[in-house]
Amino acid sequence: METAENIIISLKNIPVYQKNILVLENVSLEVAKGEFVYLIGKTGSGKSSLLKMLYADLPVLEGEAEVAGFDLTKLKTKSVPFLRRKLGVVFQDFQLLTDRTVNENLMFVMRATGWKDKQAMKERLEEVLLKVGLVMKGDKMPNQLSGGEQQRIGIARALINEPDIILADEPTGNLDPETSEGIIRLLMDISKSGRAVLMATHNYALIEQYPSRILKCEHGKVLSQQSEIVD
Repeated sequence: METAENIIISLKNIPVYQKNILVLENVSLEVAKGEFVYLIGKTGSGKSSLLKMLYADLPVLEGEAEVAGFDLTKLKTKSVPFLRRKLGVVFQDFQLLTDRTVNENLMFVMRATGWKDKQAMKERLEEVLLKVGLVMKGDKMPNQLSGGEQQRIGIARALINEPDIILADEPTGNLDPETSEGIIRLLMDISKSGRAVLMATHNYALIEQYPSRILKCEHGKVLSQQSEIVD
């Protein structure tokens, strides 16, 4: 049963603009804690723009929008880092810093988000690497890892600050089918720990294999859809 306290993303009648162009209109949706939701739609249908709006990369100009306890319609620039600590974002192209090791990548994020205690940082680093199954890879450079391993590090990075929400933008887009399955299972496992996971994808084979609630961006709208894909 979804109660008001369980809702971690709530949008009502939101327009989503990308460079002054209306991409989506009247977006109304809710995502609960611990829920795993697919966001599907053709390329250019507004999936990435919607995710960017949720992590305050695009402004909310009207309607109502609450994400992880923050009112996006009144969000001041100085509050954006605090919102982003409640969110973990996973990108299609991994976005790891290529000139430093896995451990250094994760430490960089911790320092950038206000961590100071070296022992606490070391413990958290080990926790997230254990969670993604890469505890032995901390000393490796990104180019020494497979694509799947790099994406797991991307997920570890997203988990660093124990976020309430994971936003994943085509996280399996650059991966082979077997590796993609591992990433989906990991993200679903993360949602079972109480975090909401919203994953943009157009990998319908994965959705059929790992069914969950679906939101579809189509013709400028976001529509709820059953687990069966109707394209």
